[in-house]
Amino acid sequence: MDAFLAAEFLGTPLWLWSTFLALVVGLLAFDLGILNRDDHEIGVAESLKLSALYIAIGVGFAGFVWATIGGAPATEYLTAFVVEKTLALDNVFVIALIFSFFAVPRKYQHRVLFWGILGVIVLRGIMIGLGATLVSQYGWVLYIFAAFLIFTGIKMLVTSDKEMDLSQNPILRFMRGRFRVTDEIESHDFFVKKPDPETGRLVRYMTPLFLALVIVEFADVVFAVDSVPAVFAITTDPYIVYTSNIFAILGLRALYFALAAVLHRFEYLKQALAVLLVFIGSKIFVADLMGWEKFPAAWSLAITFTILGAGIAYSLWRTRRAPATAR
Repeated sequence: MDAFLAAEFLGTPLWLWSTFLALVVGLLAFDLGILNRDDHEIGVAESLKLSALYIAIGVGFAGFVWATIGGAPATEYLTAFVVEKTLALDNVFVIALIFSFFAVPRKYQHRVLFWGILGVIVLRGIMIGLGATLVSQYGWVLYIFAAFLIFTGIKMLVTSDKEMDLSQNPILRFMRGRFRVTDEIESHDFFVKKPDPETGRLVRYMTPLFLALVIVEFADVVFAVDSVPAVFAITTDPYIVYTSNIFAILGLRALYFALAAVLHRFEYLKQALAVLLVFIGSKIFVADLMGWEKFPAAWSLAITFTILGAGIAYSLWRTRRAPATAR
């Protein structure tokens, strides 16, 4: 057993992967089995308390990385965690729109987000595994990631937001055209059995709650196209990339219920995220220009905090008299 745990997977001992996965499983079991065993509407106070717990655990994991791997990886983890947490804030805007479109009651929203995170754990793992394989075999892929991040950041700065029309979403249109779907949400169930209008026999129907879950998962895949390359531009260690991704998303699910009520106060966060993407993408080119092996992790963390802090502070100042948006 000791030899098995000491064996490496993607360059990291299995016991480190096992410790991380055990912690995630324990958090999810605690969340679903104790905190949210019954359907209920999560208020802002409960959301903030749960978010504080997840953020504390996510940040505290940097100490575990420091003790087991080293100081530089711990700084890279913390930078990646902050970047992922901030980039994932964009998900909140989309998730709020999805829940509004499907008219998902607040007491069922946590159920969708909880099962959504299970899909994210698997999907992000696949994407990060593929990314790590490409980077290890073809080092020049990092430059493609970096150029893509710079392009994405500039595009975010110069283009205006467009309202998303979910009714035209191809995934949603495909599912409604190929499967039986109820017109209304049926309690907290993703599937229900109802009589077929033609035969009268009981058949299985999808509910709008399941469609909302699918669209949430699809939205995360779209956002991962930006966020995964962003973390690979910070570190190429798959363990740091994956753990920072998952801890950031775990906490964001809890924070959603507080953020959804104050989204109007982060009007200028998009511009800060755009600048952050340009900075992260340019680090690889700057390091090459300066003859460094890699951009200093401490500098990266400090600049990341500065960009995000400036964006958040400016947003709060500019929207200080803005009325709250009803959700």
